[in-house]
Amino acid sequence: MVENLKELYKFRALLMALVTRHLHSRYRGSMLGLFWTLLNPLCLMVVYTLVFHYYLRGNSIPHYEIFLFCGLLPWIWFTSSLAEGTSSIVSSGHLITKSMFPAHVLPAVSVTTNFCNFLFSIPLLFLFMFFQGMAFHWSLLALPIVFFLQLFFLNGLTVLLSSVNVMYRDVQHIVGNIITLLFFLNPIVYAPSVIPERFQWTLYANPCSLFTITYQQIILDGVIAPEKLGLLFVYVFGVLVIGHNVFNRLRERLAEYL
Repeated sequence: MVENLKELYKFRALLMALVTRHLHSRYRGSMLGLFWTLLNPLCLMVVYTLVFHYYLRGNSIPHYEIFLFCGLLPWIWFTSSLAEGTSSIVSSGHLITKSMFPAHVLPAVSVTTNFCNFLFSIPLLFLFMFFQGMAFHWSLLALPIVFFLQLFFLNGLTVLLSSVNVMYRDVQHIVGNIITLLFFLNPIVYAPSVIPERFQWTLYANPCSLFTITYQQIILDGVIAPEKLGLLFVYVFGVLVIGHNVFNRLRERLAEYL
């Protein structure tokens, strides 16, 4: 794991060049360009707000739009990175088969590209909070810690899935279905408090929901929960170790399967 992360740092210029190219190619030919980075989560926020706050009328969460946006932004980063990162090695197999290209850079490109999109959207969240007269808590200073925890978590997860996907192409299809399931297991459109007491443990067993709750507490409630951050560190470290160990075991055979 450590050696792979050192290699990523060594190839940081290549990584950033690929991220820049990816960002430009994603919006090439589009009239709105990078504005789509903001428009996509905005459209989702409008739809979910209409359905869960106005149509169903069973939601009493104050500033529900901000609550929803706070959960949607990291979720979009998570799902986009997972969807693109899982198939990143397969879709760019020609780079690996024709040269000594570091394969683990490819999932890192997907994660970093979507991280940039995520960062572009954060000021919009703060702008909405300002116009609604919400308080900006000192706990916001802890946000970079959560950013980097999620960045490394996604790195380990995409390295794991992308390398296994080379051997078993079903993985990318399974991931798509799991993403749909995970959305409803995350407290994004509903408050964590609505979950029955006997199922509250699922919030801590699911790293995605733990990330969502941590963002909500830091941004909306002004609370930094050390026990949640500590548990996130454990999840991140575990996923990094497992992901990079699996990748290292399969690394020599990737070109053969591609």
